[in-house]
Amino acid sequence: MKPLKTKVSVTLDADIIEMIKNLAEKDDRSFSQYINLILKDFLSRDNYQKK
Repeated sequence: MKPLKTKVSVTLDADIIEMIKNLAEKDDRSFSQYINLILKDFLSRDNYQKK
């Protein structure tokens, strides 16, 4: 079973949105999927875990 997802609303700078859209398209993912990927990667890093 897929994990449950929750909708959230965030405000991002226009240049960040464009960069993420481009990266998501290159990786054949949706904008939302790519944001999830970026956040999971960041949160799984040792640097974050130690703080």
